[in-house]
Amino acid sequence: MAVLLSRMKGMLFLLFLPCFCSGQPASPPLRFSIFLDPSNMVYLRWDHDEQELMTFELQVHTTGWVAFGFSHHGELPGSDIVIGGVFPNGSIYFSVS
Repeated sequence: MAVLLSRMKGMLFLLFLPCFCSGQPASPPLRFSIFLDPSNMVYLRWDHDEQELMTFELQVHTTGWVAFGFSHHGELPGSDIVIGGVFPNGSIYFSVS
C-alpha cells in the first residue's frame, strides 16, 4: 500500500472530496473493508486498479471532523495525514499534510 507522497496528495484530494459532497454519482464498489476500532465507528473501504491507483472511503461517526494517516511503519510520527470535516455553518474543509 506504499504510495509516494507527491502522488498521494493529488489522489487523496480527488478521492476524498466526493465523500463530502452530495449529488455525486455512485462510486465503483470497493473490494476490501475493515472496521478500524472495536466500537465499529470507523469503517475503511479500499481498492486498487490495474495501474495500482488506490481508492479509499472512510466512514466515521464523528462530531464534524476526521483525520486519516498513512505511514510505512504504522505509527503517527512521520506519517502523511489527511484531515477533513464540516464547519458549523456547513462549509467543508480538507487538508493534506
